[in-house]
Amino acid sequence: MKRKMPLIVVSVVLVSLAAFWLISTSRAATETPEYKVVRADGKFEIRDYPALTIVTTPMEGEEMNGSFGKLFQFITGSNDTKEKIEMTSPVLIDTAKDKKTMSFIMPKKAVEKGVPKPSGAGVTLGKLQAERYAVLRFDGGRTAKNETSASEKLKAWLDAETLVGKGAPKFAYYDPPWTPIFMRRNEVMIRIDKDHK
Repeated sequence: MKRKMPLIVVSVVLVSLAAFWLISTSRAATETPEYKVVRADGKFEIRDYPALTIVTTPMEGEEMNGSFGKLFQFITGSNDTKEKIEMTSPVLIDTAKDKKTMSFIMPKKAVEKGVPKPSGAGVTLGKLQAERYAVLRFDGGRTAKNETSASEKLKAWLDAETLVGKGAPKFAYYDPPWTPIFMRRNEVMIRIDKDHK
């Protein structure tokens, strides 16, 4: 057994490095919205986001698969021009009461060309206005407990900084579900006034 231990350790390290490389290159190849960091305080940031074009569908409870599937069908051709649109990150979840939604952000090329209209039921094309957000990056998988904990930490930081949040939190999930939990990038975002820094 002692002879096998170094081999096992090396194997685990190699698998971990391979997973890290795959996730890093996958993230680098996936378009994300360009934002400006106005202020950073550890894991907390204040960011300015540009206006974004999104495609959105309602969410039933905490289940992501059905909503994700509808949006994925849209970008793979369930639209009026049967056009394939590149996947971006993050996937956005808006937690507004009674109308929880999931959204994909449309890539720049699609926006410049003109995003096709959805042909599937329950999918709508819309826009997020340019806004300033307070953001906290948090660890772990997507669970109600993790989301609640992250929201409470961000709200407590806003209170400590005498900043007023506007509206319900949004959650941003950057990684596919097969990404190891310890390597995932998750964020909670709360809109604030532009005059706050």
